[in-house]
Amino acid sequence: MLAQEADTVQVVWKKSLSTRLSATQAAFSNWAEGGLNALALSGAVNGTFERISPSWRQLYDVRLTLGVVKQDTLEVRKAEDLIRLAASLQYRGDGFFSLFNPTMSADLRTQFAPGYNYTKNPFGDGRKPPVKVSDLLAPAIFNQALGLTYQPDGWFRQRLGVGAKETIVLIKRLRTLYGLEPDQAVRFEVGVESRTELDRELFENVRLKSRLGLFAAFNKPDLPDMLWENLLEMQVNSWLGTSLEVVALYDRDVSSEVQLKEVFSLGITIKLL
Repeated sequence: MLAQEADTVQVVWKKSLSTRLSATQAAFSNWAEGGLNALALSGAVNGTFERISPSWRQLYDVRLTLGVVKQDTLEVRKAEDLIRLAASLQYRGDGFFSLFNPTMSADLRTQFAPGYNYTKNPFGDGRKPPVKVSDLLAPAIFNQALGLTYQPDGWFRQRLGVGAKETIVLIKRLRTLYGLEPDQAVRFEVGVESRTELDRELFENVRLKSRLGLFAAFNKPDLPDMLWENLLEMQVNSWLGTSLEVVALYDRDVSSEVQLKEVFSLGITIKLL
């Protein structure tokens, strides 16, 4: 009984959960210089849960984001959209394994709502834009990895190992956009996986979070798939905050070019945990 109580005392939970609501509005009437009436709304939930015991470290991460924009007479369009769930389990052993922790991990990335291309038709079938190009689980990227994690301190983490990657597209007519055959719902790949994470307070109330994921499939000589996410958060006070997110994505099966996304937001941030 005493041994169980001692083990319980050594277990530490670190929890962080917050929600962000932001809005941007512009209106013009008889404005000689011209302008476009616009309204943008977005909401996000970000959470990190870490359980540390004498032998194990469990880490769970969730990011949910959805935003829309309305411009003049145009219909409401989606702006931001992300579902990202991640989990990892590290063994904290002795000797070599105290510095390089054996790790199992899995993560899922997809979206909530349909996405449309408003400028061109990537299918080349004669339809005029807008054309639906994505939806929930179309695509979804599911990664699993087994390797070693090097974490010398609380703000830097490096993992290297063997990984598997599944690209899932449940909507048949969208599969060719993501390098799948029309009758192929899932593409399975095995290769070398690397994950570099940084979470550090640069200045008071200014925090940088960066995550670089690389995956090199054994059967592909091309450059590895890359997802590099950077988030700079600046907290003005206890409830008002601003953030700048820059994401770079490279996946040869989808595009030969590097895909870029940049989102700047100012809004109300509420810390739930």
